Amino acid sequence: MQADTMQVTAEGDLLDEETIASFVDKVFARWHLKGQRLLVIIPDGTRTAPVPQLFRIITEALAGQVAALDYLVALGTHPPMSEDELSRLVGMDAAQREHLLPGMKVFNHQWDRADTFFTAGVISAEESAQLSRGMLSLEVPVRLNRLLLAYDRILICGPVFPHEVVGFSGGSKYISPGVSAAEIINFTHWLGALITSYEIIGTIDTPVRDVIERVAAMVPVEMRCLNLVVSGSGLAGMFFGEPRPSWAAAAKFSASLHIHYVSRPFQKVLSVMPRMYDDLWTGAKGMYKVEPAVADGGEVIIYAPHITEISYVHGHLIRQIGYHVRDYFVRQWDRFKHYPWGVLAHSTHLRGIGSFENGVERPRVQVTLATGIPEQVCRSVNLGYLNPAEIRLEEWKGREAEGLLFIPKAGETLYKLAPKD
Repeated sequence: MQADTMQVTAEGDLLDEETIASFVDKVFARWHLKGQRLLVIIPDGTRTAPVPQLFRIITEALAGQVAALDYLVALGTHPPMSEDELSRLVGMDAAQREHLLPGMKVFNHQWDRADTFFTAGVISAEESAQLSRGMLSLEVPVRLNRLLLAYDRILICGPVFPHEVVGFSGGSKYISPGVSAAEIINFTHWLGALITSYEIIGTIDTPVRDVIERVAAMVPVEMRCLNLVVSGSGLAGMFFGEPRPSWAAAAKFSASLHIHYVSRPFQKVLSVMPRMYDDLWTGAKGMYKVEPAVADGGEVIIYAPHITEISYVHGHLIRQIGYHVRDYFVRQWDRFKHYPWGVLAHSTHLRGIGSFENGVERPRVQVTLATGIPEQVCRSVNLGYLNPAEIRLEEWKGREAEGLLFIPKAGETLYKLAPKD
């Protein structure tokens, strides 16, 4: 198969189902999947994508052609999805899936079970220094979900958005952190934290992307990506091909849709988080995606009355370390280096950029939670608190000229200052 990227983009607002199905048929015909065992890696419920539609179209297109077709949910370190959650994710319950294609399975990535991984390779200290452009130098074992070895081909199918750790999500990110073990997840997330989300988000070529592409290259199975660019609840574009070039084309298109440039910074932002973000670990995107457009000394309010937990997986650790700017950890490294670096990275990404000098921490932006997390917990982890019941959403609308930004569905569109001429 040629390496060229195949793509289709909407002439209007969204691709219709006929166009999507036709494109899927074309790329599969070109990939020659007849008789192959195929594993499709898909996102979990914290990503906006028409997964049920793609699940049905892909399965119908390949039924009777492939020797096996299964799906693996790229959880990273997110909580495992229950059977009911998996059914909602793919739009079919177990009985319906069995009727559509007997024997087809939908797996959770079991990131907390050591026996589910194989060692794909090792990134040496010398190579990690080269990939990270000198920011980190250590040997990193690369352990990946052993299901990757049970198939002849792998298809990554997921959306591309601006992302706080890697620049843009999607593509090989579904291998690491999607279906990888803790060592490489911690390495890449802390590398992103050292660069800072402020600098990296919405950038296509980044050191973190270089690392995860290196990890993906260790997978000894032929792999392609079906990159999705989402608009609203549907698809504006699809890009198919080898992982990095097809993803890069999708990221460029995503940038044209998902980055909103503003002429001047805002003093206050109210980020209203959708229910698909069910803890602060995921709901923190309400800060990540607006930080570059907030004035020095400004405030980001994360409004999510439904969120009652800091993190279902890592909450106990975050309660120990709190939320702090990067240099708070860097300048006290011996105190914090034994914590999972991915947790430290989340802490700094939510708190944003700032300084730590002479024992005094000065974040650039105040982060305030208007969630179901109690006030004492918010204060204890170094975040502000507002009672969500006292916030009137209507009072925030249409006040951009006053320096107030209201985002009714935060977490995916990136707000940045427009470049100066």
